[in-house]
Amino acid sequence: MKPKSALTAAILTLPGLLFAAGPARAAVGPATASPPVCTSSSHPALAARISQAIRTARQDRVSFTAVEVDDPSAGLLCRFHATSHFDSASVVKVMILAALLRKAQAEHRSLTRTERALAWAMITQSDNDAASALWADTGRTWLRRFLTRAKMTHTHLDPGGAWGLTRITANDETRLLWLLLKANRVLNTSSRHYALALMAKVTPSQRWGVPAGAPQSLVVHVKNGWLPLAPYGWRINSIGAFTGDGQRYSIVVLTQDNPTMDYGVDTIEAIARAVNRALNPGTIARVRPAEISPAQETPDEPIP
Repeated sequence: MKPKSALTAAILTLPGLLFAAGPARAAVGPATASPPVCTSSSHPALAARISQAIRTARQDRVSFTAVEVDDPSAGLLCRFHATSHFDSASVVKVMILAALLRKAQAEHRSLTRTERALAWAMITQSDNDAASALWADTGRTWLRRFLTRAKMTHTHLDPGGAWGLTRITANDETRLLWLLLKANRVLNTSSRHYALALMAKVTPSQRWGVPAGAPQSLVVHVKNGWLPLAPYGWRINSIGAFTGDGQRYSIVVLTQDNPTMDYGVDTIEAIARAVNRALNPGTIARVRPAEISPAQETPDEPIP
């Protein structure tokens, strides 16, 4: 993949929360077995392989990580810290777009030319000014209505109005992706296809993260977020939907406590490669890992 450009997620002011986790231990005796990360009644061996691959990919990493993978065709569901909260950074831009589309549907209209231009910039270039404009245009009331309709009950808007500090979970982000992938009563077909099309056209320099290891024959609809903020280091998040060749699945990986942006990207891509390779065995042409240089980790706006 091409190196990431100097575009950055919103750099905002409130610190995230740290969620400590560790293996459960019995009161007496050895540690109890960890629950499986992945389950599948129809493909238990596949679920076991991916569970082990995710654990191996996380081994010796300092990043605190949440993962959710959903592949209905394989009957596969993977969840690891999927209800823990993270600062969203720029992955929230997909939610902003979805809420705007829902509002336009309720008003029986299409997006205006200005809204379309802002949506293009917000998703494909991760433009922060465009995100702020659409956040304001959609309004807090409609954002909350969308979250309620979408049943994203664990997503919390920042009280101070900072969109990049929206508190999200891997489980809710998966719900959002499947609102785009599957027919539902929240977003109509036109809205779903529009959002997916924008995510498929994200600039190459920002297509790191969950696309790693995916077959090049698949269409990857991706949005990433990267936010350095004390005291928990870089928040590096990646959400993606994968379509084509009879495939349709989603991967969400959220991280914090990363010492550098590159470190967080590496953590996500190690997990994504394991998942994508297991779900697409025998594929030769795959998305290569990203290359993030130290210079690219410098935000293009100061931290207040």
